[in-house]
Amino acid sequence: MLYRSFVYLLGMFINFFGVALLINATLGAGFWTAFFIGVSDKLGFTVGFWYGAFQLIIILINAKLMKQLPEYRAVLPVFLESLILDFWLEIVFANVDLSTAPFVLQVAALLAGVAIIGLGVAIYILPQFPRAPVDQLFLAVSARFNMSIQAGQTTVAVTMTALALLIGGPVGIGTLAPMLFLGPVIQLCYTRAYPVYYKFHRKAAELDQAGYI
Repeated sequence: MLYRSFVYLLGMFINFFGVALLINATLGAGFWTAFFIGVSDKLGFTVGFWYGAFQLIIILINAKLMKQLPEYRAVLPVFLESLILDFWLEIVFANVDLSTAPFVLQVAALLAGVAIIGLGVAIYILPQFPRAPVDQLFLAVSARFNMSIQAGQTTVAVTMTALALLIGGPVGIGTLAPMLFLGPVIQLCYTRAYPVYYKFHRKAAELDQAGYI
């Protein structure tokens, strides 16, 4: 349990480090963020309000896709993600401003952000703990329509990018890069991380049974 919890939180921290890096690249918001900003501009209230509201709706969508009861435990990851994202944005990146940096540096930050997000998501889904609804959505789409993780992620990304465009969200290179590359990165990292995770999972279970942890 301790091992799985550590991997779960590690994946979250890595994921949102990438999100913060992507935001600070200032080349456009990620597809989910662009959508929430667009809704906020059209209907009022804060981006955070719409983030929470849509997460609740997505819990119901996921349940429908998976043909099971809504996973209300997914509210916990939403809370954790908010804290971790604020940690990166408000503390670690508080004094970072890449808006006037050379374009090459902005692009490098953007691509690094996408790669780190993909790694973080791949690690974070390994322990099979409750996932934030937006993360569970691409897995639900993958399972419901018999797609790979890569195809499911790309389907969700393209759909949300299209919706963000329709409502006037800040779509740019920072939106298109995750849409195009995040699915393949998650698929690659998950494939590589899966055997490593379970190798150490067995060792952690043995130590637990022996009373060492």
